[in-house]
Amino acid sequence: MDPLINSQLLYQLSYAATREQIIPIGKERAKAQTMRQMPTARRQTCRVKLKDGESMKTQHRSSFQHLDFLGVTEAAALSAARWVGKGKRDEADEAACSGMRRTLNELDMCGEICIGEGERDKAPMLYIGEKLGTGEGPKIQIAVDPLEGTNLCANGTPNAIAVLAATVEGEGFLMNAPDCYMEKLVVGSEAAGVVDITLPPRVNIRLMGKALGKDVDELIIGALDRPRHEALIQEIRDAGARVHLIPDGDLSVAIAALDPEAGIDALMGIGGAPEGVITAAAVLCMGGEMQARLKFTIDGQRERAEKMVGGNLDRVFRTEDLARGSVMFSATGITSGDLLKGVRYRRGYAVTESIVMRSAMKTVRRIETMHRDPASYEQ
Repeated sequence: MDPLINSQLLYQLSYAATREQIIPIGKERAKAQTMRQMPTARRQTCRVKLKDGESMKTQHRSSFQHLDFLGVTEAAALSAARWVGKGKRDEADEAACSGMRRTLNELDMCGEICIGEGERDKAPMLYIGEKLGTGEGPKIQIAVDPLEGTNLCANGTPNAIAVLAATVEGEGFLMNAPDCYMEKLVVGSEAAGVVDITLPPRVNIRLMGKALGKDVDELIIGALDRPRHEALIQEIRDAGARVHLIPDGDLSVAIAALDPEAGIDALMGIGGAPEGVITAAAVLCMGGEMQARLKFTIDGQRERAEKMVGGNLDRVFRTEDLARGSVMFSATGITSGDLLKGVRYRRGYAVTESIVMRSAMKTVRRIETMHRDPASYEQ
């Protein structure tokens, strides 16, 4: 198969499995499209026959949360990749934000950032409440992290990714997380329903071992390498399990914990609350379990959370409290790590690896894309 049309044909085949009919229009026309023009190329290379009584608006909504958003995380990853290992974290973050924002604005939607780079007065782009898209199409709530692991990218170390989650208004929900910390417990589907974040870590480790059919010393628990986790790390080791220390960014390792082939059995510890909501979107799609508790360390955080979240802020938040309904998730690797391969440059092109998930369709796809004009993302 011609690698230039792998992603498009994969879309056509997978889409045909869920819709009534899809009709390709020739490989030569598909070849002419660049990966950067993927949203347009998708509309040009297929004609969809609607079911009786189905409107074009309904059809647009049902297909929107897929390769369009894949192109967004690919753009962010390719934009940031040029800064890998150069020690310039701010430049890498700005490049990722610019690439993601530019591509989002090309999409036919009325998009709004619900989780982004910060408040409007603290972030030049992708700030909370920013409107994106052409202004035509469905209303979309978008949670983004253009460069998860800024230091990882700057230092050329594993697990830097570009990631977003999105949902059509009225069809799904993403919690507006305050900018505070969140204690997290993430496990895959085999251990779902058996763990409890209110129990000591050593107890949860034994419960996970039984659920996974593993001895405790075969378990690997991911945790951020932070002074605040010294007691947690020691308790995990005293229980007999192994610890996978994360220098920065727990999102990719949390998602890896959902994949039985990734070699990570769980994520424990405290990280960012906004990243926790994006993690919950992935958990919802993959069928694992996430439990969380908000942690406030700065004056004013609790008061802001009361306005944004409401209810008992000290309660345990379950997956469905953070993300529910029809949610789409996309992530593209920047540096290779536990979840994805990073951007790889070849003569005349670049290759990305991404994971795309949809909760409504219960699909998880890994997609490798060849980009014949990677420099176009650096505008």
